[in-house]
Amino acid sequence: MLYFSKLRISLITLTTLLFLFIASSNFLKLENIFFDKKINLGLDLQGGSYLLLEIDNSPIELKKLQNKTTFIRNFFKDQNIDYTDLRISNKSILFNTSESDKDTVTDFFLDKESAINPYYSKYKSHQFDLTVSGNEFRLTFSKYGIVEIKNSSQDQAIEIVRRRVDEVGTNEPNILKRGNDRILVELPGLDDPMRIKSLLGKTANLTFRFVTQNENDTFGVEKLSYEGTENEDFVSKRIILSGDNLLDAQPQMNNQTNETVVSFTLDRVGAKRFGKATSTGVGKQLSIVLDGKIVSAPVIRDAIVSGNGQISGNFTFQSATDLALLLRSGALPAPLNIIEERTVGPDLGQDSINAGIIALLIGFILVIIFMFFKYRFFGLIANLTLLANLFLLLGILTLFEATLTLPGIAGIILTVGMAVDANVLIFERIKEESKIEKNNLIAFDTGYVKSRTAIIDANITTLIAAIILFFMGSGPIKGFSVTLAVGIFTTLFSVYFIARLLTGIYVLRNKDKTNLI
Repeated sequence: MLYFSKLRISLITLTTLLFLFIASSNFLKLENIFFDKKINLGLDLQGGSYLLLEIDNSPIELKKLQNKTTFIRNFFKDQNIDYTDLRISNKSILFNTSESDKDTVTDFFLDKESAINPYYSKYKSHQFDLTVSGNEFRLTFSKYGIVEIKNSSQDQAIEIVRRRVDEVGTNEPNILKRGNDRILVELPGLDDPMRIKSLLGKTANLTFRFVTQNENDTFGVEKLSYEGTENEDFVSKRIILSGDNLLDAQPQMNNQTNETVVSFTLDRVGAKRFGKATSTGVGKQLSIVLDGKIVSAPVIRDAIVSGNGQISGNFTFQSATDLALLLRSGALPAPLNIIEERTVGPDLGQDSINAGIIALLIGFILVIIFMFFKYRFFGLIANLTLLANLFLLLGILTLFEATLTLPGIAGIILTVGMAVDANVLIFERIKEESKIEKNNLIAFDTGYVKSRTAIIDANITTLIAAIILFFMGSGPIKGFSVTLAVGIFTTLFSVYFIARLLTGIYVLRNKDKTNLI
């Protein structure tokens, strides 16, 4: 019925006023009053940077092959299999076996349950493609073996990228997969894109190794250059400590030298290793290597057993801050290459906002004029309901701190059209009932009841489309689907609660009049 209880009226009024207040935080400064949430603007509205990154998986493939080589060597040892010339060449593992062991080795690599084929249950494929020529075996990553490597490195890279971006303080970054070897990064409102590019362009693979002049070192030696200079040193390939053992890293000022350093804290395992290495290496140079460059190589004066240390170099406070950020966020599994870059200026974003607002206002004004002349006082009710609908929608988006994009504005405009459509269906149905039923109360109530099915069915089908767009689309498409879906619920609430309440009040007061609509 058109009658609403006092409790129901109070709930509708309070709900509407609450979301009106929440939505107003986008236009008024309420940070220091009660509420500080706002709708975030997307890249196309606020401006910012767009980066498309590609993962270079070659180092990961090589590392995986090296690990599998060790695994195969241990397997041969356990099974007493004779083999020779086990090596890596052209992204393949090669080795030779005796004729008597040939079948055993072949069965091992083709066995679905073998430890060498961990992906078979997932992809129904072996990890390696096996080629046998005489007694020579060649193992090359299969199609799905490569897919697994790419998927794994992509997931790790996204997590590390997210940590680095979050540390910079960018609001609502959009980080998405593209295929299985690319990452899309959208950074709305970013005012220093070069810094982000620098942070994402570094793998941040940190190692601690001794400087040595002994070319016959047991672990091998390699010549590395110092970062920012042309000086070089011979460094042992033996890794004393890696960045995996870091718990924290922070920029600090050294009170003794007045230079900026990066202080770090190690985990329990790292502290134990570092303490042992510095105890036995007093008087030696310990090089700190980042991405193949020596950052510094201090001489060990005393054993460091506390698990705390400092990295010194020619750091500015900004560079020390960035290095600490890189170390805290962890090393990327593989290098990232920027293959596409776009920058949206704030002026262009503001133009998009202005265009969206103008389009919304024009549409809203035209709707107001049409509804008023078509349905007179009830058109005015529909217009008030429409305005309330917009504030409800903005309030919900604000409550969840959603990101608004240009397609999102299009979703809001579409919501206006859907709300108008619902009101038109109801009012036209009331007109039909008024021709049959002379009692205004019955005619209006029947109109609302009989139009409900058509309105709900139409909105449900639209909601299904919005859900599909959300899960199948990406970026701006998701923004459109979110505003569209939220708009469906606010439309139903505004039409069947707010508009019906206002209509009921008017009809009850004028129930004896003729031609109300």
